[in-house]
Amino acid sequence: MKIDIQYSPGTNEWPTLRDAIVRAEDEGYDTTWVFDHFDGQMIQGDRPMLECFTLLGALAAATSTIGLGTLVANVANRHPAVLASAASSAQRISGGRLTLGLGAGTAPNTKWSAEHTARGIELRADIAERHAAVAEQIRVVRALPEPIPLIIGVSSIRLARLAGEIADGINVRMSNDNASEFIEIAREAAGDRPFEISGWTFDEIDAGEDHAMELGLDRLVLTRLGPIA
Repeated sequence: MKIDIQYSPGTNEWPTLRDAIVRAEDEGYDTTWVFDHFDGQMIQGDRPMLECFTLLGALAAATSTIGLGTLVANVANRHPAVLASAASSAQRISGGRLTLGLGAGTAPNTKWSAEHTARGIELRADIAERHAAVAEQIRVVRALPEPIPLIIGVSSIRLARLAGEIADGINVRMSNDNASEFIEIAREAAGDRPFEISGWTFDEIDAGEDHAMELGLDRLVLTRLGPIA
């Protein structure tokens, strides 16, 4: 099982993030993942976020072997062509180290929609439309000349099934009571083709690794929201 790390720009500035991820590369972490939010307070932070693809480009230049990924890029935040171009740029700059994680986003008038409301970004109320936006984004990325592995962050049965049908993997929150069901459905929909199962947790590595083994994960993402020590 691969072990990954995710740090927060909501509580850490670029020099600290850079140094921590260079250290993670030296320590053998497989991949580092970045958030896609505008406001740090959305993930318990105290400052504006660094834009995720700008951050990925900087990390690509500062590192040489560690994988890079979005966990997850919200399809509501960018036109599909813009997101595809950003992902393509990060993939080229990093020498093929990018995994593009996508998310369907949230509905209007939820606690997660505040940063969009503040910026006048329209959100789709219908969940089927949000899932269709993920599928359209995948179609656009698949048309790029360079291959980019695609995973979907899932928190519903319908999205897990869609991920199994059209993506290369899923990511689940390990504390979700339905995580094992999402994994089973996605694996069934993927059939015999290669398909990676990853999960993220706030737990320390020992407890997180035990749970990851129970879920049968291929990849464990350790998420740290606080300041880097």
